[in-house]
Amino acid sequence: MPTRTSLVRWLALGFLGLCLGYAITTVLALTHFLTLAVLAAWLVLAWGFRWGATSHARPPVRVWPWCLLPLALWWLAIYVTDSYGRVDMGAILFHFQAGVAEHGGTGRILIAILHTLAGVLMLVAFTWLVRVDHRWRLLERILMLFLLAFNPLLFGFSRQGVAIVAEDGAWLDRRYIPPAIEASPESSPNLIILYLESIEGTYADASRFGDVYDDLDALGERGLVFKGVRQSENTGWTMAGMIASQCGAPLMPAGLIHDHQFEPLQHVLPGVNCLGDLLSAQGYRQLYMAGASLEFAGKGLFYKGHGFDKTLGRHQLEPRLDDPAYLNSWGLNDDSLLDIAVEEVSKLAQQPGPFTFVTLTLSGHPPYGYPAKSCLERQGEFDGVDILYSVKCSAWLARRFIEQLDSQGLLENTLVVVASDHLSMKNSAWLQLIEKSRENTLIMFGNGLPHKVVHREAATMDILPTLLEAMGFTIPSHRAGLGASLLSPAQTLVERHGLEDLNTRMLEERELQLRLWQKVRDKPSPKG
Repeated sequence: MPTRTSLVRWLALGFLGLCLGYAITTVLALTHFLTLAVLAAWLVLAWGFRWGATSHARPPVRVWPWCLLPLALWWLAIYVTDSYGRVDMGAILFHFQAGVAEHGGTGRILIAILHTLAGVLMLVAFTWLVRVDHRWRLLERILMLFLLAFNPLLFGFSRQGVAIVAEDGAWLDRRYIPPAIEASPESSPNLIILYLESIEGTYADASRFGDVYDDLDALGERGLVFKGVRQSENTGWTMAGMIASQCGAPLMPAGLIHDHQFEPLQHVLPGVNCLGDLLSAQGYRQLYMAGASLEFAGKGLFYKGHGFDKTLGRHQLEPRLDDPAYLNSWGLNDDSLLDIAVEEVSKLAQQPGPFTFVTLTLSGHPPYGYPAKSCLERQGEFDGVDILYSVKCSAWLARRFIEQLDSQGLLENTLVVVASDHLSMKNSAWLQLIEKSRENTLIMFGNGLPHKVVHREAATMDILPTLLEAMGFTIPSHRAGLGASLLSPAQTLVERHGLEDLNTRMLEERELQLRLWQKVRDKPSPKG
């Protein structure tokens, strides 16, 4: 019996030590190999203090620890952090309301199940420890307060509530300039926007990432490369990144100001005008297409509600595949998508008047990417985990797409924008990515733009006014939304106030959130 009791004791303590090590390395963004060091330290303490086997043992008491719920919440926060790199409450709340139907991350399901089972075992082991060791019955009440005070999930919820009691909940709203076009060029150029999923400009550092970004560097030689485009709060996921760059505003979740907060959204940012609204009033024909479903995270709702005539997603494009089975868990692979994209741009170019074409790739989606078959033929075998392989694939497919358009004469009188939708979430190169400051990809060429590198401290909200001026439009004070044109002397909010202060203001903001979601928008006047 003592041998069995000792085995149970060390199994329980060992598992708790593993969980503690995993939690510490996740929160501090350390390599998980250090989990073993934490485990060793924990077991030394357990042996020294005789945890679970005190010299003055008392009979086990059948109690339920106060810490069970706080521990469960911490375990959830650790799962989110380990999966995505951080707990982003804005993203969680938005996806809760916009819906996650047809989410492509099915590969995470097994990991979530295993994580849940590990969490249950952790709670069982901790309950055993509290019941057999009276010292832990005293200590765990203090531990409960610590766990509640420093839980990233609870901290995120509290930060979301700051706007309700903030002294100045209109700081951003006072600086918001409704996007508008004051004057148009004689010949309005076409616009092509290519969003590269998670392909941030940080990958251009060859000392850390080798040649994975070379094809995008080659595209940058065609025109302007913008350095220093940072990621602010509420712009760090795909919908938020696209909205920041097209609306000049962060995607602040509707929250309780949404009329039916427990029902799916019917509109996305109905209170403001975005790029599509402005160009629709200028007579542009507009198409958005992507390999994933339009239902996920409200993408279809956003584009249909902001001036786009046509939207194509997974279900609309699947019938056009030569091989209906050639898909990934999200939808079309990027070689298929971009081949169809060339066809769609060709159709748009054959019709009278200017057009807008926006597309979004999938190859670089964390944690490992979804490299297309054509990349396997070019780069060799994919090991299933190396995100840098997928980054290189995405960059090459982007360059091939642009060169195909160019060879067919489809880039005449056209501004091309190549941009990351946001910084990457956690992937297999995470520790290298977070070594230094990070930046988004932003490249613009065509329509007479010069060849040079522009160094500005900016955010993705500055892309809207920048591309409008690159197209030749005149906008109020070189500004649109919260953004300032990077082609003008106007200071960006990041330059004037710093990224940290800007992020703090976003979490305190209330009035801009109301503006974004209340249906008071006046449509821009048609080009006259």
